[in-house]
Amino acid sequence: MDLLTLARLQFAATTVYHFLFVPLTLGLSFLVAWMQYKYYKTHDQAWDTLTRYFGTLFLINFAVGVVTGIVQEFQFGMNWSNYSRFVGDIFGAPLAIEALAAFFLESTFLGLWIFGRDKLSPKLHLATIWIVAFASSLSSLWILIANSFMQSPTAFKIVETAFGPRAEMTDFWALITNPHVLRQFPHVLASGLATGAIFVLAISALNLLMSHKNDVFKKLIKPMSIVGAIALILSVGAGDAQGKYIAKHQPMKLATSEALWETTASAPFSIVSVIDEKRGMNGVSIEIPYALSILATNDPNATVQGINDLQKQYEAEYGPGDYTPPVALMFYSFRAMVYAGTLMLIVMILSIIFSKKLQQHRWYYVILVLMLPLPYLCNTAGWIFAEVGRTPWIVQGILKLQDGISTAASANATTVLISLIGFVVLYGILAIIDVSLMANFIKKGLKNIDQTIQEEKEVVTTW
Repeated sequence: MDLLTLARLQFAATTVYHFLFVPLTLGLSFLVAWMQYKYYKTHDQAWDTLTRYFGTLFLINFAVGVVTGIVQEFQFGMNWSNYSRFVGDIFGAPLAIEALAAFFLESTFLGLWIFGRDKLSPKLHLATIWIVAFASSLSSLWILIANSFMQSPTAFKIVETAFGPRAEMTDFWALITNPHVLRQFPHVLASGLATGAIFVLAISALNLLMSHKNDVFKKLIKPMSIVGAIALILSVGAGDAQGKYIAKHQPMKLATSEALWETTASAPFSIVSVIDEKRGMNGVSIEIPYALSILATNDPNATVQGINDLQKQYEAEYGPGDYTPPVALMFYSFRAMVYAGTLMLIVMILSIIFSKKLQQHRWYYVILVLMLPLPYLCNTAGWIFAEVGRTPWIVQGILKLQDGISTAASANATTVLISLIGFVVLYGILAIIDVSLMANFIKKGLKNIDQTIQEEKEVVTTW
């Protein structure tokens, strides 16, 4: 494999792994804050137990997320230095604000929440976890502002320098109000809440399956089902708005996600299809008539541009080259996200309607446990769809992937290969540690919870 492929694989590996922890941090922070609020208002010891239990799991997840996220910053300067030079004036600003304002705020108040339990007043201690939750969302917002510039560049101008052309920011307000981020952020935030709700439900169900003495977890079944259902519905709504924006501003991303090879009026939505990328056609396909046109424009008779016409259009506009992302990967990633999300929503709705009856059956708790991988599948597939769909651009319409790679490393792809293998091994070890910590904590359940929480805090803090 060449340097570009290796560099992309390395960034993809670190990003996908890091993004396993981000949505749970977003969602679980609010849910733990809500549990503590319930304890503050009711003085019911059960809510304090649940707060501390899921707060510890949140802490473990947060720690691993921080460790894996730091690595990405270095890759911008090492493997992608030309990209960093080109967009550093723009891309660096929101990332700097995220670190200095949002992340430091989140980390500081998380520390106060962890170690201030017996030192702060109940009201002030409650405030610290709510600040952590809002700071976590603020952190994700600034990162998505940076990412949205890559998806839909705005508020910039190209200037010539001694080292070549680079993009410079012209309007900071326009950058942070990029129409793309206004659609992307609600979708990510809602997905995080859904991930948190499913996680709490699955872990609660696992505890209920392990022992009947863990009945305290039943308090969470219906509330988390409601949160999960609302979050998934909001995620669908935000995703629909984002899809319509993509249809207009990134039509190739839409066309490849639907494997739509030819421009089509009243375009159908493929429920499932066999993709033949070499021949540029689909085999067996099950379709819903008019559905794609409705999803893209709200007009069942609208025309949706196809891959072949868009390829010709981009060649005429940008010059010879391959402007088509990997169709099969885009097609199946989008459907993995949609179908897994739909399955979760069905279970959430049934859990709300038949909550009391379902909680009488062990098989219901087994289903909740088996649902745990689904939000992670959704989040990963969605992120792959968002980033791979921009291929061959690293900044849509402005900078191609091959132009963003570091020229200093071009003579030695072996170095990138070695570091890629190193990252995969290191992250594999981190995954084992993370799963072991969580599994050990969950296995102990509510037995000696004070001692167990203290042990987990010491491990994570030292780490």
